[in-house]
Amino acid sequence: MSESIYVFSSGKLQRKHNTIYFENNEGARKYIPIENTREIHIFGEVSLNKEILEYLSKKEILLHFYNYYGYYSGSFYPREHYNSGYLILKQAEHYLDEEKRLTLAKSFVRGALQNMEKVLNYYENRGLELSPLIEKINSFFQSAEEQETIERLMAIEGNARQIYYSSFDLIVNDQEFSLESRTKRPPTNRMNALISFGNSLLYTIVLSEIYKTHLDPRIGYLHTTNFRRFTLNLDVAEIFKPILIDRVIFYLLNKKVIGPKNFNERLGGIYLDEPGRRAFVERLEERLKTTINHTKVGKQVSYRRLIRLELYKLEKHLMGEENYAPFGAEW
Repeated sequence: MSESIYVFSSGKLQRKHNTIYFENNEGARKYIPIENTREIHIFGEVSLNKEILEYLSKKEILLHFYNYYGYYSGSFYPREHYNSGYLILKQAEHYLDEEKRLTLAKSFVRGALQNMEKVLNYYENRGLELSPLIEKINSFFQSAEEQETIERLMAIEGNARQIYYSSFDLIVNDQEFSLESRTKRPPTNRMNALISFGNSLLYTIVLSEIYKTHLDPRIGYLHTTNFRRFTLNLDVAEIFKPILIDRVIFYLLNKKVIGPKNFNERLGGIYLDEPGRRAFVERLEERLKTTINHTKVGKQVSYRRLIRLELYKLEKHLMGEENYAPFGAEW
């Protein structure tokens, strides 16, 4: 089974014959099992050269880079091995046709709303009074379906997410982690720092899964395709944020795995420190490996596998084989 490697220290990433290793600034080496690695996340100041990039490209391994504050800054996306001119044309066709694009965009929003509702129901069933918020989230389903532009659809999704975020203070119930309101650049409190860090990780995880399909990550539908970034991974991540990132945050805080001591203030923002990042990554990887019973597939599949299955469903939709329906948690 392929693994994700996370590098938090500073040092060098180097190749030795048919393997690679990381050597930190103190000279300690850690060899990376190249045949079982799908992606490498780099948080520290790491130097590398063309030779290792060529080797990683040959092995189809992605590198994801994060800045000093722990937020995504870019990826080394190796030459694609699953190119399909036909599917790229279909992706572009569904983007340029306003009706087709809107259909897909609504599906991503519907999936996000479904899983927000599932998370709220989960904690409602554990004794929290969340029914007023659940009703409000439900009211957005019809409203989203009625929208005729992407801009209005995104506004609906944004309004629904603000309602959803208002549940965080009830679920965590800790003044040290009060959300108040969502802020991103920079995050102005600890809860915002956790949400931003987790979402950033999820964007790269979805990007890595897209690389293993025939899809082009530059063509999204809910998020506008432009010259600067990947967008399809942002679309698909919307569906999985509630059941992956938010559930991880609630676990880490309610179990006191992460506390106020794990945050630093810099340049007007609040950021997770290295031990906090390590704890978050460890729990997220556990979550991604957790299996659930998938009724349509008829067997147990991991949450990471669910992301790949979502992309396969999207491919079928683009090729006209089966209408895309977003994943909704069943627990």
